[in-house]
Amino acid sequence: MAADLEAEVQAIDKNLLECSAEEIAVKWLQANDLQKEVYQHLAYYVPKIYCRGPNPAPQREDMLAQHVLLGPMEWYLCGEDPAFGFPKLEQANKPSHLCGRVFKVGEPTYSCRDCAVDPTCVLCMECFLGSIHREHRYRMTTSGGGGFCDCGDTEAWKEGPYCQKHELNTSETAEEEDPLVHLPEDMVARAYNIFAITFKYAVDILTWEKENELPGLEMIEKSDTYYCMLFNDEVHTYEQVIYTLQKAVNCTQKEAIGFATTVDRDGRRSVRYGDFQYCDQAKSVIVRNTSRQTKPLKVQVMHSSIVAHQSFGLKLLTWLGSVIGYSDGLRRILCQVGLQEGPDGENSSLVDKLMLYDSKLWKGARNVYHQLFMSSLLMDLKYKKLFAIRFARNYERLQSDFMKDDHDREFSIADLSIQIFTVPSLARMLITEENLMTTIIKTFMDHLRHRDIQGRFQFERYTALQAFKFRRVQSLILDLKYVLISKPTEWSDDLRCKFLEGFDAFLELLKCMQGMDPITRQVGQHIEMEPEWEAAFTLQMKLTLVISMMQDWCALDEKVMIEAYKKCLTVLMQCHSGFTDGEQPIVLSMCGHSVETIRYCVSQEKVSIHLPVSRLLAGLHVLLSKTEVAYKFPELLPLSELSPPMLIEHPLRCLVLCAQVHAGMWRRNGFSLVNQIYYYHNVKCRREMFDKDIVMLQTGVSMMDPNHFLMIMLSRFELYQIFSTPDYGKRFSTENTNKDVVQQNNTLIEEMLYLIIMIVGERFSPGIGQVNATDEIKREIIHQLSIRPMAHSELVKALPEDENRETGMESVIEEVACFKKPGLTGRGLYELKPECAKNFNLYFYHFSRAEQSKAEEAQRKLKRQNREDTALPPPALPPFCPLFASLVNILQSDVMLCIMGTILQWAVEHNGYAWSESMLQRVLHLIGMALQEEKQHLENLSEENVVTFTFTQKISKPGEAPSNSPSILAMLETLQNAPHLEVHKDMIRWILKTFNTIKKLRESSSSSPVVETEGNIMEESSRDKDKAERKRKAEIARLRREKIMAQMSEMQRHFINENKELFQQTLEELDTSTSGVHENSPVISDAKLTALGPEQTRVAEPRQVVMCILCQEEQEVKVDSRAMVLAAFIQRSTVLSKNRNKITPDPDTEKYDPLFMHPDLSCGTHTGSCGHIMHAHCWQRYFDAVQAKEQRRQQRLRVHTSYDVENGEFLCPLCECLSNTVIPLLPPPRVLFNRLDFSSQPNLTQWIKTVSQQVKALHLLRNEDCASHSGHSEKMDQLQLPEGFRPDFKLKNPYSESIKEMLTTFGTATYKVGLKVHPNEEDPRVPIMCWGSCAYTIQTIERILADEDKPLFGHLPCRQDDCLTSLTRFAAAHWTVSSLSAVQGHFCTLLASLVPNEKNGNLPCILDIDMFHLLVSLVLSFPAIHCQDFSGVSLGTGDLHLFHLVTMAHIIQILLTSSTEENGMDQENTNSEEEVAVLTLYKFLCQCTGSALKEISSGWHLWRNLKAGIMPFLRCSALFFHYLNGVPAPSEIQVNGANQFEHLCSYLSLPNNLTCLFQENSEILNPLIESWCNNNEVKRYLEGKRHAISYARESNKLIDLPDDYSCLINQASNFSCPKSGGDKSRAPTLCLVCGTMLCSQSYCCQTELEGEDVGACTAHTYTCGSGVGIFLRVRECQVLFLAGKTKGCFYPPPYLDDYGETDQGLRRGNPLHLCKERFKKIQKLWQQHSITEEIGHAQEANQTLVGIDWQHL
Repeated sequence: MAADLEAEVQAIDKNLLECSAEEIAVKWLQANDLQKEVYQHLAYYVPKIYCRGPNPAPQREDMLAQHVLLGPMEWYLCGEDPAFGFPKLEQANKPSHLCGRVFKVGEPTYSCRDCAVDPTCVLCMECFLGSIHREHRYRMTTSGGGGFCDCGDTEAWKEGPYCQKHELNTSETAEEEDPLVHLPEDMVARAYNIFAITFKYAVDILTWEKENELPGLEMIEKSDTYYCMLFNDEVHTYEQVIYTLQKAVNCTQKEAIGFATTVDRDGRRSVRYGDFQYCDQAKSVIVRNTSRQTKPLKVQVMHSSIVAHQSFGLKLLTWLGSVIGYSDGLRRILCQVGLQEGPDGENSSLVDKLMLYDSKLWKGARNVYHQLFMSSLLMDLKYKKLFAIRFARNYERLQSDFMKDDHDREFSIADLSIQIFTVPSLARMLITEENLMTTIIKTFMDHLRHRDIQGRFQFERYTALQAFKFRRVQSLILDLKYVLISKPTEWSDDLRCKFLEGFDAFLELLKCMQGMDPITRQVGQHIEMEPEWEAAFTLQMKLTLVISMMQDWCALDEKVMIEAYKKCLTVLMQCHSGFTDGEQPIVLSMCGHSVETIRYCVSQEKVSIHLPVSRLLAGLHVLLSKTEVAYKFPELLPLSELSPPMLIEHPLRCLVLCAQVHAGMWRRNGFSLVNQIYYYHNVKCRREMFDKDIVMLQTGVSMMDPNHFLMIMLSRFELYQIFSTPDYGKRFSTENTNKDVVQQNNTLIEEMLYLIIMIVGERFSPGIGQVNATDEIKREIIHQLSIRPMAHSELVKALPEDENRETGMESVIEEVACFKKPGLTGRGLYELKPECAKNFNLYFYHFSRAEQSKAEEAQRKLKRQNREDTALPPPALPPFCPLFASLVNILQSDVMLCIMGTILQWAVEHNGYAWSESMLQRVLHLIGMALQEEKQHLENLSEENVVTFTFTQKISKPGEAPSNSPSILAMLETLQNAPHLEVHKDMIRWILKTFNTIKKLRESSSSSPVVETEGNIMEESSRDKDKAERKRKAEIARLRREKIMAQMSEMQRHFINENKELFQQTLEELDTSTSGVHENSPVISDAKLTALGPEQTRVAEPRQVVMCILCQEEQEVKVDSRAMVLAAFIQRSTVLSKNRNKITPDPDTEKYDPLFMHPDLSCGTHTGSCGHIMHAHCWQRYFDAVQAKEQRRQQRLRVHTSYDVENGEFLCPLCECLSNTVIPLLPPPRVLFNRLDFSSQPNLTQWIKTVSQQVKALHLLRNEDCASHSGHSEKMDQLQLPEGFRPDFKLKNPYSESIKEMLTTFGTATYKVGLKVHPNEEDPRVPIMCWGSCAYTIQTIERILADEDKPLFGHLPCRQDDCLTSLTRFAAAHWTVSSLSAVQGHFCTLLASLVPNEKNGNLPCILDIDMFHLLVSLVLSFPAIHCQDFSGVSLGTGDLHLFHLVTMAHIIQILLTSSTEENGMDQENTNSEEEVAVLTLYKFLCQCTGSALKEISSGWHLWRNLKAGIMPFLRCSALFFHYLNGVPAPSEIQVNGANQFEHLCSYLSLPNNLTCLFQENSEILNPLIESWCNNNEVKRYLEGKRHAISYARESNKLIDLPDDYSCLINQASNFSCPKSGGDKSRAPTLCLVCGTMLCSQSYCCQTELEGEDVGACTAHTYTCGSGVGIFLRVRECQVLFLAGKTKGCFYPPPYLDDYGETDQGLRRGNPLHLCKERFKKIQKLWQQHSITEEIGHAQEANQTLVGIDWQHL
């Protein structure tokens, strides 16, 4: 079948390819009915090209479509070969000054906070980099896709609208010239024809609804094939779709994932191809399977030719988009064609048809035509306007479609509103001509239909569908915001009229919100169902900005302002029309004043927190004052009609509700009420809620008698009884009333006083007080910072944002705060400048309870530090505006004085009454405010004014008879000495002092002005005296302190000098006890220290006593005692790797032999430890407990822990560091195997001969063994055994059983982890892995020290030091628990790589062996042969000769691979002996290699290269022998000094001139060198056929990151997912180790790894970091650490903004730059192999990390 299909396709292709585009175009040019011709052509060819089989073949389809279908159209349009025609058009065309680049998903966009008209004005990266905004405050975000770059749009930018590229295109010619003049006339006609036909065809076919016929495209031969087409929706998850498809069209999971991905990306995909029945059956299965929970997936069976035409329709739209790119003229023609009314009148143009069909189209089709609209209609200014009108006229329909649409807004045509409404001129035009404001608000109201009897919105018991719809409706508010965002500068009458019409509609909306969600206090039992409150608050939050903007608009025009105020008042009256119904009036009287009000109890009746109409009126009232309309046109305003009690009623109820909630009276109403109160005060809502309620009360008070106001307030707070009846408080406390009620009343009194403080003191809004906007922000910042220093982002969060997402903070922050930069962790903080502390107001109205107490504590602490008294008096306040000026009288009103007096009275007789200190504190604050006010009145006194504010006189008067209560002043003086009020003393003292100042001021103002100054001076001078006295005392105290300190340190010195020996001793003891063993404990004379060989410095071994962290017992480390172990973690590592892509053969096969490490170190085994010591048996018990617990836990709940017990992991019991095995602690092992060295020690030549003989003997023996087991002893005699060699000798193992067990445990663990195999202690590869891990760990530590320029021995942290000691000693002792013959075999093979023998063929060549690994393995396996050698040669001699041999091999390695270019460096041709010797050696090499080496004449270069190349090897060897033999390092290597090389050579008993080694042992070495050089691989290398590592190896670093984060974003936005054809990756993730970009966290890039599906990152860690990875998630700007499949954590990124903060998730959008120190820190974690440990700590600290499926990332 398939073969037939192939043949058929090829035949068709030939047929199609013979079509000539030119001929068809000529035929069309002559045709009478062009449309018919084109349609016939399409009807015939489209089904032959598209949809020819079950799977789309886009390349082939595009190629054929271009050739057969689009080619003729291009010929027709150009009238010549389009290859010439289009470039001609481009040349004739004036390039546009608009950029118009449409953003891809994830592309970086930039907005300028200084110049953008609103936040939606953005630039693409290219334009941004070429614009002036680079230097401004900009914001960077990643695009969600779909918007376009606004460069060149003069309406979008206050300045700098053009980047350098587009600036060139703004020519001087008139803007409005018609672009068609640049096109030849015949071409214009042809363009009209072809555009009209193709556009109509595309629109018709896309909006076609019949499934079996086509619009005017009847086919000649109709095939009978169908597609089962699956469509995307936003309801079903990936998993549901995949599962359903597997059932319905029985495909594999991989195919189903492919289908699902395509459906999600393009909006539809055919899942079956065949006849109708076959497809229909699949459809029914899908529908049946997905209709259980939700609505079913949308599936259609479509005829293949319809699908073909639709595919081509989309291709055509894309083609039109690209063609109009060549010329503005063609763009203009397409716009005309699109917007031309059709025959059916209204909404019949092609553009309208597409728009109105939008919600029925699939995602792919929508994307294509939206792009076309953007590149055509929105890029042509004339047609943008016409399109905007069409859009506005269809607005209601489009929004209704969107409500029903199952796609997100970004795929809906409704989303284009952001492109249209944000253009100021268009928005104005649409408001005036199309009445857009009213349309939007009416549409919004239509969609929220649920109302209660009063006509208010009702959101109770919201269904899921309604909630979904409500989310959709909110986008209308956004549209309204866009329309209002740029404010008009001049008003036409039309605009006024239409705006006010819109304002009416808006008031209708607010009227439906006034009083919604009313609540009643629950008494008795708790509420059963938490009421729905979120919807109402969401609505309020979304509308907050719109309400503010409405007020801003009103403020711009006096006529509008007056009308709006009147309208708002009228609506408020309507809302209150039922205000007094059913509530009986009552009269309150107090202190000789009486007022009539209504009886109303917040705690019993309904009350609502939503009062947008009242609050809008409050806002407008302030604007009357701010714009001075109230003073210019008082006659036009209905101020006399206002009824203040009515205005304040509802806001007051709301504030009382808050007070009662704080007093705990509404506990039974549940959390919904607590949340509402929280949001009411929250920074997101308070601007149009809480703040405006305070303003409304201020408005009311300023228009009524303050005594009346206070009585109404007492009544609403339900406190009227307490204050109006004398001695009520006393009665109240003596009758054993309920304690709760007393508590409640106290809180209510406190809250009421707080409210009065706010009403009088909050005058920092322009219009209420005489201040400007920056004062308000400064005050907010001062109060936030007085709690504690804050980071920039915290401050921004605490301040309200305007419609442009600006807080205005940057302009003032410098005046009030200083910035402190962050260190390696943490963030930059702003600290309040000390001079701003005087503006601190303890009762600042935006403080929450917690913030207030923190701020109070912080400020008092500060004052104590500065030695000032701790009173926090009220700050001086700016004066009120005239409209609010009468507000201050509330402070001196009779009722207020009565309230103050009563509370002070309670405090004086503190036992008789129920009162609280906070109450008193608030009263003192109010008194302070009144005094400040009076003082300011007096200071600003002009000649003719009389001070009406006489608070001081009123508080000095005692009460009237009969009660004769003392005056307030007298009570204050009494309280000043009350012992129970210690805390408030300072404040009372401050009040009395201020009182005296004012008294003096009054006296002076009434008498001559001279006295005033005198009085002041006297007071000043006394104050200065005070100050001076205090200062003198402080100075004396300081000197005394210093003297005492000096005496003490002197005594200390004496004591130490007298008891010198004692101190010396203790210091030494300290030294030895810190790390168990310290190198320098037995002091060695400064003789030369030598680490190895017969000359090795002998060191007496100190006792090593350690303590177990589990049982706290101490024990000495001995050979035969119980084992002590260190917790350790072994991991595979590629940190040093020079070749990450190397595939290691599968270690499970016995064949893979890790004996030789390649110098590219492609994968090593690293061992680390936290250095904590346990008994082996304690650890065993602990680990068993961990395992048992894990099994129990697994049965209970399937959660991961941060460690994987099945892999032997556990946390160190002390520091919770991740570990997976333990290293035994051992005494130095070499001492045990050292025999007496009684013979003279052989030199290298003799020694090699002897060892070669021993090796040979072993080989023979082994072969014999295999042959026969009999006659063993005769064979021994026949062999010429070297003297003293006894191969049958078996060494007794010196270690205790428990130590042997631990040696095996750790060895097996290293083998298991290092090779990723199952543990097997018998495997001969176990010792190899142990030696390898020892060598690799030493190499990594040497590299870290070298990179940080630290000396070799001076700077190791003790955990690393302990780890290396134990690891080296373990590796040296491990052979005692391995098979002796295996270790001997390893030694023979290792040696054979340097000293060839006939047995071991095909070993790696000298270029392919890492010499340090070879050295460690040779030295550590040598005792296995040496233990059978009784000839008196010491072990040390063997070490030395092995070391010399390997060193020489390494020198040859370096010389062979060193690529010395003799660059013209200043050569110091000193011809020292080293240089001459190296040259000689090099020449000898040239002979051996047959002169394939380059000629080099400069010995200086060679010697320099050799020294540099061999240094790492020598440093590693020094570490190795130091830990192996325990010889302390000479002090010269412990510091970074000159001559490191010479000191190392002397420590390692090497000659300084390394080449002497060759001269001394030339007889045996020359043949060896020849054999090394004659290896085939070496020859191939020298002939340039292969690559080899050169020395010294460069250190691996993480990749270089760009300084500016946007470069990374840009790189990531250009990265498309490698699997799904050219689709942009959703979560591009950068590997920081190798720089690969990956597509993370998505189905498309999952791969299978060890039988599990894992994401791209996890898969990458296995190839790149052998299981460990460091990634940067570019869109989220966070670093991701992964280790294995179950471990991962997020880590702060190394990118910081200017405020020293990271921005994870790129939420703030401040420009980010690389912080090199933080990046170094990450790099260091990686180099130290601490990533896994870091993840472990993170997962332990944060349990949510454990639940994440890391393997899917």
